[in-house]
Amino acid sequence: MILFPAIDLKDGQCVRLKLGDMDQATVYNPDPAAQALAFEEQGFEWLHVVDLNGAFAGESVNGDAVDAILKATKNPVQLGGGIRTLEHIENWLSRGLSRVILGTVAVRDPALVIEACKRFPGKVAVGIDAKGGKVAVEGWAEASELGVIELAQRFEGAGVAAIIYTDIDRDGILTGINWASTLELAEAVSIPVIASGGLASIDDVRRMLEPDARKLEGAISGRALYDGRIDPQEALTLIKAARG
Repeated sequence: MILFPAIDLKDGQCVRLKLGDMDQATVYNPDPAAQALAFEEQGFEWLHVVDLNGAFAGESVNGDAVDAILKATKNPVQLGGGIRTLEHIENWLSRGLSRVILGTVAVRDPALVIEACKRFPGKVAVGIDAKGGKVAVEGWAEASELGVIELAQRFEGAGVAAIIYTDIDRDGILTGINWASTLELAEAVSIPVIASGGLASIDDVRRMLEPDARKLEGAISGRALYDGRIDPQEALTLIKAARG
């Protein structure tokens, strides 16, 4: 079980959105690199970064901020938002990323995801963002008719390192993870699932460590960490104890 602290980048700053709305952004740190280093010093092992502007633009927008993060932290970093081509993937991995997250392109061009997994084994994750049980694309701006499990199962056997599953209806509002849909997805595929959207308290961390959640690789925490609703040391101590 891994707890991934989140850095969402908008206009070069570390922000959190409410329900995926770019107009409802709260700036938590104008210096994302300093935030990345702070998370490392708190004891976190990974970092989850999203280029929010890039997700809408279809290409990297906050590249300078990501480069600064990569220089500031020794922790492995996974990045999503605006990564749509094999060239994008190769470029980012060459700059020090440990894993790329493919979202919109996984819906639009699943063959590209499969090819990316062959070229960059262990380095490619798929981000599935859902609203009302259906997959959303283009930075959550467009809904599709594709079901979450249907999309995930397309990549069985392809070598996808993880699925990052975000429930948009829970994101940034601290109401708790949608456990029913998250665990249903985890049981439906052999690919490790990382939960995102809604992690609200230390009770959610405890819930992740229950036996029925054993297939989850981890969860991503944003607003709850920034607002102090989850104490990093308490959460990491629980996770370490669960690992034995």
